[in-house]
Amino acid sequence: MDTPLSTIAVVGLGTMGTGIADVLARAGREVIGIDISENASAKAVAALEASTARAVERGRITEEERQDVLARFRTYSDLHAAADADLVIEVVPESYETKQEVFRALDGIVRPDAILATGTNALSVTRLAADSAHPERVLGLHFFTPVQAMKLVEVVSSVLTSPQAVDAVTVFAQELGKEPVAVGDRPGFVADGLLFGYLNQAAAMYESKYASREDIDAAMRFGCGLPMGPLALLDLIGVDTARTVLEAMYASSQDRLHAPAPILKQLSEAGLTGRKAGRGFYSYAAPGSAEVVPDALTPGDAAAAGEGREVRSVGVAGSGTMASGIAEVFAKAGYEVVLAARSQEKADTAKARIAKSLARSVDKGRMTGEARDETLARIVPAGSVDAFAEVDLAVEAVAEDLAVKQELFARLDKICKPGAVLATTTSSLPVVACAKATSRPQDVIGMHFFNPAPAMKLVEIVRTVLTADDVHATVREVTAKIRKHPVDCGDRAGFIVNALLFPYLNNAIKMVQEHYATLDDIDAAMKLGGGYPMGPFELLDVVGLDVSLAIEQVLHREFRDPGLAPAPLLEHLVAAGCLGRKTGRGFREYARR
Repeated sequence: MDTPLSTIAVVGLGTMGTGIADVLARAGREVIGIDISENASAKAVAALEASTARAVERGRITEEERQDVLARFRTYSDLHAAADADLVIEVVPESYETKQEVFRALDGIVRPDAILATGTNALSVTRLAADSAHPERVLGLHFFTPVQAMKLVEVVSSVLTSPQAVDAVTVFAQELGKEPVAVGDRPGFVADGLLFGYLNQAAAMYESKYASREDIDAAMRFGCGLPMGPLALLDLIGVDTARTVLEAMYASSQDRLHAPAPILKQLSEAGLTGRKAGRGFYSYAAPGSAEVVPDALTPGDAAAAGEGREVRSVGVAGSGTMASGIAEVFAKAGYEVVLAARSQEKADTAKARIAKSLARSVDKGRMTGEARDETLARIVPAGSVDAFAEVDLAVEAVAEDLAVKQELFARLDKICKPGAVLATTTSSLPVVACAKATSRPQDVIGMHFFNPAPAMKLVEIVRTVLTADDVHATVREVTAKIRKHPVDCGDRAGFIVNALLFPYLNNAIKMVQEHYATLDDIDAAMKLGGGYPMGPFELLDVVGLDVSLAIEQVLHREFRDPGLAPAPLLEHLVAAGCLGRKTGRGFREYARR
């Protein structure tokens, strides 16, 4: 195992195997592609030819270099072609029987010092190793698709794997330009262990008809900055593959959050496995195509939502960052805004915060000085919500405390004119409880903005069982006019984003708590393997551990699922006053300002 890994056999030339072969050949390795299907081998060669041709067109490699790459990739239909390989990477279908058959055969073919790697993302590496004649040389090498673009490689060792094999493969991954992360053997490892629980919850949310597939995907893209929504990602991964991974995770954890949503079984057994089949959660132009085409579930014209009420002026109650951000958004869109706080001084301070924000936009060339002055002129600071008497839409953005919000809504009920729409920006409290504090619950709705409001595109529109249709239509129309993306959801804890985001964050904490992986490895895995803009622990420290704990507690109370119980480590850090960046210490320590 001290020799360089220069000749690599890739067994299984599907999408993943082809991607791995591409990366290896470009990195100067001799690549032996093996697949029992001549069609799969031909597709793999064609894919490499196409990808290298694009690289020549873009000036990344020369034609001579391209020919060298193509010459290094040879395909075969017999495992005996792997006899001289230094490393064999198996990426056949996710089945113990299939993989064990490959490993048993390889035991009698490859050299004693060759390393055998499984590309599984769900099955036990230990179980596969134990069935091999040389378990010490068996490990997991989990690439992410698309292999050419994704930097993460999880190096999975079992209790039987030799340290020399792990070291050799780790160096090998680094030489490919990848970021190897060492993990232990449990279903899903780090990245998929967190990712697939989140995807499963999204599938269950869609199956319950809580929100449309388009709104679920848009919510996670615009609300969390993710490159793809969860249902589109399930289609890309393969609904059948996701089901297999989740079955393995559930068998190990017995956590209901990992029990595959029934819709995954229904789609799998119907052959609607995603992009590769041409249909999954969405419909595609053809099998293998990324082009989504309209189907019976595609939303119709937004105008079908009905006619709303006229909104010319908006009242924003609150003086914090969220309130001033929302007021700025409305004023930029041309609405007359009354920004009301508990005192004139607080209201003036909030307007001054908006002025600084607008000045930064001018400095960065995002708006003109004239547009800034016009925007500021539309904002009138007031020391009391009594100034809301003539507004058409009142938006509260006060403390996340139900008693405080109910008291405010009772006041707004008396102050605001008949027909005014009353909106709460709550992220976790029941909207209907605010509505019932008024004599006009039909006029009350949720408008959940995301922080910072001027930058974040998403608004979750939360209608209760009492919200009038024209109120819902009004808020959708207004949201579009302020250049935000509206998504509809019902009045239950977490709405869309927090209901999917915080269980994922909680599961990341449990991984650290159980000493399965480090903070740095988990953050790296989710950024490099999942395309997340921030790792879970970076995000938790930004959000605030106290805020995160409160949301976890609300979700646990609402859904009563043991898997949603806040991780004890999170509770302990909050009790110790380690709340994240705002206190200088959370999961990590920060320099004091």
